[in-house]
Amino acid sequence: MQFDIGRSEQQNTRAASLRALYETYRIWLTGIAVLLIVGITVVVWLFSPPSNFPANSLITISKDAPASTFGATLADAHLIRSEFLFKVLARITGFDHHLDTGAYVFKKPASLISVLRRIHAGQHGIEAVHITFTEGMTHYDMADTLEAQLPGFNRSAFLNAASTSEGYLFPDTYFFMPGDSGDDIVIRLKSQFSQSIATITPQILASRHKFSDAVILASILEREAKTEEDKRIVAGILWNRIAKGMPLQVDAVFGYIHKENGYTPTAEDLASNSPYNTYRNKGLPPTAISNPGIESLLAAVTPAQTKYFYYLTGNDGKMHYAVTFDQHKKNVAQYLK
Repeated sequence: MQFDIGRSEQQNTRAASLRALYETYRIWLTGIAVLLIVGITVVVWLFSPPSNFPANSLITISKDAPASTFGATLADAHLIRSEFLFKVLARITGFDHHLDTGAYVFKKPASLISVLRRIHAGQHGIEAVHITFTEGMTHYDMADTLEAQLPGFNRSAFLNAASTSEGYLFPDTYFFMPGDSGDDIVIRLKSQFSQSIATITPQILASRHKFSDAVILASILEREAKTEEDKRIVAGILWNRIAKGMPLQVDAVFGYIHKENGYTPTAEDLASNSPYNTYRNKGLPPTAISNPGIESLLAAVTPAQTKYFYYLTGNDGKMHYAVTFDQHKKNVAQYLK
């Protein structure tokens, strides 16, 4: 009987040991599983694109940059999460022997592997961008358009280059490359202006007005009239007012001052000392207030011969003209109710 009791105790001890061993293994296996899950999650996260991935932005890797610095450049630009992982993956794949420098554009977020493959293959993703500038845009409007559509566009550099060329930045459709400098873009626009006005050279030469003045007047026409006929009539009126020593009293200049299209001047505006205030200052404003198209430029140098000195755009959307101020007041009462 004593033998049976001892044997039972041995069996219980063995069972307890097995249970303890199983529990130890279970804890270890659970820990390993958790570590694997965490590790896989971290690796997947590291391979995924950063949340602030610069989609549709221009990223440049200097031509003089050694391959060892590519990972740092890409991490600083938020294209990848881990510089170290990029280096390891490049070494494992052998891609580190050929990584192409230059400018890249990624239209949408890409994984670390995709970024590495693109740079290894030299797939820069850069295509010419089709951009249209409409007649009457200012260089600020053009900067807005370029900033919205052209990767790598440097707004401040463009504005600095364009600030002295208002009126001579020809509105047209262009193809620009991402990363084109502000200077290069301005040169393109001014070159197109020169080519375009060549088509109206006879009219320019026949005009009795300085061409620089005609450009300023054409920039006003872009904002003050819509049709070719109305532009020529308004041009005649404004030249008439200048010849008579009358202030132009053009509202569009205030939109240029405030950088707002369709701006309605206030009493404060009309009394301001701005050199662009055509209510207080006689003659043309000091610079163009927009970049005119060929139609407005032609109207400025071939104005309609008219006796009118006043005009307004009525609530009916049409232009109404007057010879005398009394007639103009009647037009105001009738068409601006």
